[in-house]
Amino acid sequence: MLMRTDPFRELDRVAQQLTGATGTWSRPATMPMDAYRDGGEYVIALDLPGVDPAAIEIDVERDMLTIKAERRPAAQSDTLRMELSERPLGVFSRRLVLADTLDTERIRADYDAGVLTVRIPITERAEPRRIAVGTHGEDRQING
Repeated sequence: MLMRTDPFRELDRVAQQLTGATGTWSRPATMPMDAYRDGGEYVIALDLPGVDPAAIEIDVERDMLTIKAERRPAAQSDTLRMELSERPLGVFSRRLVLADTLDTERIRADYDAGVLTVRIPITERAEPRRIAVGTHGEDRQING
């Protein structure tokens, strides 16, 4: 049996409930996230260890990307009895406003080793381009 003495454990549990570390459907907790550009894609990586991939929902509506996930407690049985539970349980959610330069029609998502990775292609019109400057009476084309 796992024994642990920590006089502040109950205080930590109450603080987690007050700060929203344990999420509910009406008040989901946030999930840690990194976002970066990788070549022609915008990449969002979210930590969701222990979440069943079937419990992850990704929705996009216009310029709003919504990601929801739920981590449920281990099912109790005759042989399984929880002795200590410190990992946050419940519902996690993240809403992101996407720029109009992202192609929301071609979003892809993978879940590997507890990390959900969402890849959003950047549209061609968002790529940087150089505009040539002409002299009076001379037309120059845009390089793209």
